[in-house]
Amino acid sequence: MIKDNISNINRHINSICQRLGISSDDITLIGITKYVDSSKIKEIIDGGVTNIGENIVKDAAKKFSELGDYAKNVTKHLVGHLQTNKAKEAVAVFDLIQSVDRLKLACEINKHAINQNKIVNVLIQVNTSCEAQKSGVEKEHALALIKDISGLKNIRILGLMTVAMLSEDKGIIKKNFKDLRILRDEVKSAFRGSEQIQMKYLSMGMSADYEIAIEEGANMIRIGRAITQ
Repeated sequence: MIKDNISNINRHINSICQRLGISSDDITLIGITKYVDSSKIKEIIDGGVTNIGENIVKDAAKKFSELGDYAKNVTKHLVGHLQTNKAKEAVAVFDLIQSVDRLKLACEINKHAINQNKIVNVLIQVNTSCEAQKSGVEKEHALALIKDISGLKNIRILGLMTVAMLSEDKGIIKKNFKDLRILRDEVKSAFRGSEQIQMKYLSMGMSADYEIAIEEGANMIRIGRAITQ
């Protein structure tokens, strides 16, 4: 079932990209595995997904340990809210932390990155839907936050991430994604030539809305339910 689901998603991505005149090779599919155990993650990896996303640091560490050799060729993403007291373990476990949204957290990540002698790749999470219950820096404060984080030598900002509003109104979802793309272009312009800031990724779109996300410029999509159910 999981392999079939992945094949169907890949066919859909190919169809979307053909319609848009872009290459599906440029779209990174992240399998979100927060509700499944390590045995299911193995099935997802066997289905050709080499990027795995988890929401909780402790759960991820346990699952990746259980995966053993399966985890060696997998890029590990943290996509959930990160508390500062979990930063040390997150730095050790993940290849890309997608949910950096405040300077205090970035400083903590940088401290542990120095101690672990590594450069940590991150995305800045932006609350484009302006919902109070959601994590993410406000759009109008994102450039200032990125500037501050760029001074932390063991952090490299590789792009932006957002979660669109859960809505039946596709216009609202489209705007949430479009706002992130516009912000990405502003960051590119403001920090052109910076080694610390490389706007490679727009991580947006999940099972219900990834088609709209790709239409609005996403090149990294986070799919959970459509793979595992």
